[in-house]
Amino acid sequence: MAKLVFIRHGQSQWNLSNQFTGWVDVDLSEKGVEEAKNAGKLIKEAGLEFDQAYTSVLTRAIKTLHYVLEESDQLWIPETKTWRLNERHYGALQGLNKKETAEKYGDEQVHIWRRSYDTLPPLLKATDEGSAANDRRYADLDPRIIPGGENLKVTLERVIPFWEDEIAPKLLDGKNVIIAAHGNSLRALTKYIENISDADIMDVEMATGQPVVYDLDDKLNVVSKTKLGD
Repeated sequence: MAKLVFIRHGQSQWNLSNQFTGWVDVDLSEKGVEEAKNAGKLIKEAGLEFDQAYTSVLTRAIKTLHYVLEESDQLWIPETKTWRLNERHYGALQGLNKKETAEKYGDEQVHIWRRSYDTLPPLLKATDEGSAANDRRYADLDPRIIPGGENLKVTLERVIPFWEDEIAPKLLDGKNVIIAAHGNSLRALTKYIENISDADIMDVEMATGQPVVYDLDDKLNVVSKTKLGD
């Protein structure tokens, strides 16, 4: 039986300042570092050992993974970074303060932008200064697939090919996998593996720095789910 562990990155500097982050590359806050280290200690106490690690190309997730693996004495395991595990792209909302945005557009509209399964945020153009098209970590991507904004549905659509091609084969081979990523890329994967409805996924939260452990059978059905630290 393979084990799959999800961990949302620890608190970031923009989580702390209540800003929309998305694909903007911000670091962990001091609290976020401690959350990541504590997650690693919980994993070590649980006796979890991994064969493969995956993360996004964003600093807050990469550092979280490294702190977790260091604290659990597994910094040596193979690691793959991919843009497909990036946070959902928040479009033109990126960098804005969430409270101020709610005051401008209304709480309901901001809630829809944040939680709706298929509503897109206001989009960034490729020519906008904050576009990921200007970031060299995406230089090898077809410019047509670099988003100007995403909802959870679109995030799921870009995460699943990586799941099918890379992650699922490892699990089917009996390997234990850890994924350190983001609230929405992990919500997308959670929706997929738990078969959660479009409506119900709106209420699913991913706590920062808390490992979620799945036991999966030989068909990748969920046998059990445990949140370490509860």
